[in-house]
Amino acid sequence: MPNTPAPARHRRRRRAALLATLATTTTALVATLLAWPGADRADAAPATFAHPGVTVSKSQLDFARDKVNAGAQPWKGAYDQMLASKYASLTRTAKPRATVECGSYSNPNYGCTDEREDAIAAYTDALAWYITRDDRYAKKSIELMDAWSATIKEHTNSNAPLQTGWAGSSWPKAAEIIKYTYTGGWANEGRFRTMLRDVYLPKVINGSNSNGNWELSMMEAAVGISVFLEDTTSYDKAMARFRTRTAAYVYLASDGDLPKTVPSQNLDTKAKIVSYWQGQSTFVTGLTQETCRDFTHTGYGISAISHIAETSRIQGQDLYGTDVGQRLQQALGFQARYELGEAPPSWLCGGSVTRGLGPVTEVGYNAMHTRLGNAMTNTQKLTEQNRPAGSNNLFVAWETLTHAENPN
Repeated sequence: MPNTPAPARHRRRRRAALLATLATTTTALVATLLAWPGADRADAAPATFAHPGVTVSKSQLDFARDKVNAGAQPWKGAYDQMLASKYASLTRTAKPRATVECGSYSNPNYGCTDEREDAIAAYTDALAWYITRDDRYAKKSIELMDAWSATIKEHTNSNAPLQTGWAGSSWPKAAEIIKYTYTGGWANEGRFRTMLRDVYLPKVINGSNSNGNWELSMMEAAVGISVFLEDTTSYDKAMARFRTRTAAYVYLASDGDLPKTVPSQNLDTKAKIVSYWQGQSTFVTGLTQETCRDFTHTGYGISAISHIAETSRIQGQDLYGTDVGQRLQQALGFQARYELGEAPPSWLCGGSVTRGLGPVTEVGYNAMHTRLGNAMTNTQKLTEQNRPAGSNNLFVAWETLTHAENPN
């Protein structure tokens, strides 16, 4: 018997059913893809890493170099400040240790200051090399990195995670510039990679439940190291932890009545959250978890947020367009008001704040104001007032030189 076409209404029903099934399948597929690790995420590791790509890119370095060579301010002044510092000394001798032991409040301090400052010096020399093309600076940077990679085995005592985060934030910044811009060779680069992979990364990658600046600095190190090692797994892990911690470090009104929390900390009551926020019970946009502790530690956290967001941007993702950018902008503006001298109201930290934010505003201000065009009156005033921004001698250095008004 020949096939007889179905009536038109039956064909319409079948077509509708088919379309409904297809829509359901497509929806399920999209949901699956979005749930896949790294899918549709602004913080996912790139398919190909950009180098140099930790906090400062080649185009940013070229911009700074051009400004310095033209004698333009504030870059020339920032460059002169850097070259006059102890970190740029070509007679510097590294002081590596097999075991760096760092206790609370730097007691004991066995190699802690030496390690941090040698790492900053390696980065300083790398910047000096790039701007001057004087290979003595590149060789000095390599000498410092080689000395530590030949010696260090571990970090110990209570401040070991934070120490590893601070030093581990500077080493990859130096290494990225040397490896990808210096043509004179680096024979022991492989050993340096092994040091970062075996000594530093395991100490920071799993984070911390201490005050937020600890985990943020540790994730800065983990992200930077991951870029240099081109380790996508560690990069994604560090970024995921960073996103959670940033949301729990800077409060936005959209978070609700209480700040967001890090699940592993079990801050499951208002009383616990208030205690963790240094006794602060009134939450306003831009307040940080450590504002009422002091601005110095708050500055560490803000700086690490800006460094990670900048590295992510260089790697092709846009964290500034997410809540990370909003939290960074609001944290800078809130702290800047009081850092500039405004008296805090009685509901804020009992009416008294401990100032001392540090040289930490350039990167975030440049990203949110220069590139994105957001008005940041207080942050602008503070940033320009503090130029040229130097080093905090821990993990921040020369950001007026590298990021002031830098459109790249």
